[in-house]
Amino acid sequence: MKIAMLSRSPNLYSHKRIKEAAEDRGHELDIVNTTRCYINMAARRPSVYYNGEKLLGYDAVIPRIGASVTFYGLAVLRQFEMMGVYPVNESVAIERSRDKLRSMQLLARDGIGLPVTTFAHDPKQTDEVLRLAGGAPLVIKLLEGTQGIGVVLADTDRSAKSVIEAFRGTGVYVLVQEFIKEAGGADIRAFVIGGRVVAAMQRQGAEGDFRSNLHRGGSAKAIRISPEERSTAVRAAKTMGLNICGVDMLRSNHGAVVMEVNSSPGLEGVEKATGKDIAGMMIDYIAKNAKPWKTKTKGRG
Repeated sequence: MKIAMLSRSPNLYSHKRIKEAAEDRGHELDIVNTTRCYINMAARRPSVYYNGEKLLGYDAVIPRIGASVTFYGLAVLRQFEMMGVYPVNESVAIERSRDKLRSMQLLARDGIGLPVTTFAHDPKQTDEVLRLAGGAPLVIKLLEGTQGIGVVLADTDRSAKSVIEAFRGTGVYVLVQEFIKEAGGADIRAFVIGGRVVAAMQRQGAEGDFRSNLHRGGSAKAIRISPEERSTAVRAAKTMGLNICGVDMLRSNHGAVVMEVNSSPGLEGVEKATGKDIAGMMIDYIAKNAKPWKTKTKGRG
């Protein structure tokens, strides 16, 4: 099998592991710099070019598209889809997961547990937004933020109002969420492949930081999750339409609540915490499922 991986960072742990796992199983995997691809939208002859050559003969494409190039990366991925190449995660599903507001709306629609989340355009509605979210302490998130950047914990209604007004003054939108104090600065990352949780870890934020991101000094350990948490993760992945993803959850007093569904989850933390060959599981899933034109959308938005 011949696989293309869309990524601008070939030396990341995750990408080296995926390439290694593919080659160990006798497959060919090329890491293709997403932003150096260009596309030709000729009628009935869609094609992708890279370094002056047309990309041909690929059975599958693994999108590992950085958040900063989501728009262009999805355009390239859609072109592969329209060429009949099997996408591990489809462009429409990735787009859903990258849009914090849309993903929350879809998860809520399907009855999946969430923190109380509010959103408004008019700054005059700030007091009502704070009331609906349950009052301070509150978590305020930029819609475009990633990896814990643009996430603020406000201890009082006054400070929450100031943060919201400051963000809105710069023309950016924010979500306001209840703070799950009982989580104690820890969350759960459930790794889902093909509708099944294959590994789970608990991430603990660094001392004094309510965010549990590993690259911000957090730590991780393997964890056994409950049937409810397992079901929540699988349902969240299905709602987003993602075949492979990381579902981040908090343990609240009213059960598991989903914080985010990540379409390009890192492998280093979960592989080292659990000792599992997640990269190999990904490649095995692709080898079993990759077939020409096996997409729901075939590049259509």
